[in-house]
Amino acid sequence: MSDCDRRDFCKTLSCSLVGGLAVFAGTGKAMPVAAPEIGMEDKEGGAKPAEKVTAVIARVKSQKGTCAQGHKVGDETRFTESGVEGRICIHALYSMLPAVFAMLFDAKFPWLNDPDTKTHACPDAYNPVVFEITRVREG
Repeated sequence: MSDCDRRDFCKTLSCSLVGGLAVFAGTGKAMPVAAPEIGMEDKEGGAKPAEKVTAVIARVKSQKGTCAQGHKVGDETRFTESGVEGRICIHALYSMLPAVFAMLFDAKFPWLNDPDTKTHACPDAYNPVVFEITRVREG
């Protein structure tokens, strides 16, 4: 499946629908699906341009104690579908990667005030580094 096809698939189907597909896949029966066109309308029925997420940036927002990797406020790491640009601690990377991946494919986090920005704390509780993870959209 190409990157474009995967992106369209992720945006089109809800999690519950994907779960339903898995159930029906096991029985061999087809599940009727009426998927909306990507980027055509929002919930209010108005036109909505499709703004592709091109990258996710993790920026150090705060750092206390002594970070073994040497992260400082303002350090940035850029994530795209093709790789990672910049330096990041393997422990912080491992813990934030699910959120970064979800944000790359435009996942919604209903508890966020800004849907394109979230914070993530490094797992080192004695020397905490807090990252701000932000989606970068084309356009």
